[in-house]
Amino acid sequence: MGKKVAINQPAPDFELADYEGRPYRISHFKGQKHVLLIFNRGFM
Repeated sequence: MGKKVAINQPAPDFELADYEGRPYRISHFKGQKHVLLIFNRGFM
């Protein structure tokens, strides 16, 4: 199913599409102080 991430460790790099279908990688936000991800199950 999903991958486990260790506490206090960097998140693994992954890619998701935004609501318009544009791909974003978590690495695009490297160096930013705060990043908020919201997962909306069933949205499509």
